[in-house]
Amino acid sequence: MNRNVKRTVLICCGPGCLSNQGMDVYEEFKTKILISGLDVDLRSAVETENACVTDTLHPGIKTDLETMVSPAVKATGCQGLCEMGPLVRIEPDSIFYTKVKVSDVTEIIEKTLMENRVVERLLYKDPVQGRKVRAREEAEFYKSQLKVALRNVGEIDPESLDDYIERDGYRALKIVLSQKTSEDVLSEIEKSGLRGRGGAGFPTGRKWRQCARTGNYPKYVICNGDEGDPGAFMDRSIMEGDPHSVIEGMIIGAYAVGSHEGFMYIRDEYFLAIQNMTKALEQARREGFLGKNILGSGFDFDIQIVRGGGAFVCGESTALMASIEGKVGEPRAKYIRSVEKGLWGKPTVLNNVETWANVPVIINKGADWFCSIGTERSKGTKVFSLVGKVRNTGLIEVPMGVTLRRIIFDIGGGIAGGRKFKAVQTGGPSGGCIPESLLDLKVDFDTLDEAGSMMGSGGMIVMDDRTCMVDVARYYLNFLSEESCGKCVPCREGIRRMLEILNDICEGRGRQGDIELLAELGETVREASLCGLGKTAPNPVLTTIKYFKDEYLAHIEDKTCPAGVCKNLTTYYIDKTLCKSCGLCKKNCPSEAIEEKLEGYFINLLKCIKCGSCMNACRFGAVKILAGIMRKL
Repeated sequence: MNRNVKRTVLICCGPGCLSNQGMDVYEEFKTKILISGLDVDLRSAVETENACVTDTLHPGIKTDLETMVSPAVKATGCQGLCEMGPLVRIEPDSIFYTKVKVSDVTEIIEKTLMENRVVERLLYKDPVQGRKVRAREEAEFYKSQLKVALRNVGEIDPESLDDYIERDGYRALKIVLSQKTSEDVLSEIEKSGLRGRGGAGFPTGRKWRQCARTGNYPKYVICNGDEGDPGAFMDRSIMEGDPHSVIEGMIIGAYAVGSHEGFMYIRDEYFLAIQNMTKALEQARREGFLGKNILGSGFDFDIQIVRGGGAFVCGESTALMASIEGKVGEPRAKYIRSVEKGLWGKPTVLNNVETWANVPVIINKGADWFCSIGTERSKGTKVFSLVGKVRNTGLIEVPMGVTLRRIIFDIGGGIAGGRKFKAVQTGGPSGGCIPESLLDLKVDFDTLDEAGSMMGSGGMIVMDDRTCMVDVARYYLNFLSEESCGKCVPCREGIRRMLEILNDICEGRGRQGDIELLAELGETVREASLCGLGKTAPNPVLTTIKYFKDEYLAHIEDKTCPAGVCKNLTTYYIDKTLCKSCGLCKKNCPSEAIEEKLEGYFINLLKCIKCGSCMNACRFGAVKILAGIMRKL
């Protein structure tokens, strides 16, 4: 029997892999396969190999030695495991290669595509299982995930409308326009329990209905793609890897509320997102999914892209609308909600990228299916960018209600370098820091809020025991101080004063009463600020005071930074009772401050630059921080 199996080589060209020459790997595959004219008779290849070769074959292929191979090469969006990029998958053989270099491409073509052998050295070694895995589905990083908003990201060529349609793309739109009224759509979204993924978690269906029943026209629909959180790349990855899902969601939303004009606000730094979105909009117009009389339904709707200038405050809904109007991006008081008076004073629905990407799948699979995922008050899944001191950094999507422990230690593979977990910060710069005692906390909108943090747009930064929590609070306050629009006094002056106090504490000038003053200022900023960004800005300070007060006291009273981060408060020494004289500290010291004498190693304080390399390198815990040194001096 002859059967043609279309092999596909999927090369990740998401942000992480692109920074590691992922596009070069993709171009090399295209060039090499084109030159080779690859169209391999699998039987002839197999017959030239020994028996162990056939053991590596995919079961479906081993039974059919006459299979012909004609590989397609696709550049996909982010496949998730950014730490190990560039990533290459070969389907349907379910082979998953990591850290692929341009120089590896020829070997992959010759061994895997032509001879059906696996290149063992490129397989992923799972840190949890401690072994190499062949298919990504076997890896703990992927096992615990559930892809809904990311269902197509990493699976399709984002520039191909055909790829999107092959995976049920625009099916929901066809159902809506041919079979459902706007009321049907509103009811379905309300029933699904979908809450906005941009931060506040407001019920999407309720927002849409409030806009739909407002008898003021025109109405607008906006997609917030202004992802300004440090370390966050969730929305970017969806726009780059699956742009049509966002467009389809917006069209359905526009139909539900009675809008005929939409805007997609994307920050200017996201060049690839803008490029892919622009191309997808052109394709959608050409195929009749956008524009006049969509799919012959009589419904008109189109979308424009607006490029944001990169101001963090423009992630706030009213500031974003002001920016689209051509004004300075500043928030306004929400005495009247945007669903009644939003863009140009007209009713407006604004949701973020991830929220819109969820809409088509809810229509396709039904609200009951979506409701079956998650917790009682937080339905569905959530996309996170998992970064920081964790082994597996990358883009993940998990059901609401999964614990932080599962995310960090199963999906994330635990703490990098074998160090101890200290805290995880969720919700971006305005989120809170959650300690080890709350690792079993279920991740959803309400439990994170109760813990003093927030879901935010989905940033998740893991910290180890070498992280100073006072310095972390200072870092975020510094960011927020620079990004504050300055319109309201509590945010502008309150954050600045809190930052001054934190600077004093980290530099050894902390005083009794500073902690209480920080807490009081934080509560005032939270209560009196104009917009959500100001109201949540004190979270990093308030949660670090709540959960890590001992570190503040050590900085203020003992003049010591327990993590060894604040240089004015750090003096290293080597505990000779623990030192094994292995010399790793000396080898890793960049300033040659560690000297070896007959009695062992010691640190020359005159040369020490307090970088902490010796402490990071020591496997026996012999490098320690001298407590109370400033007080003694």
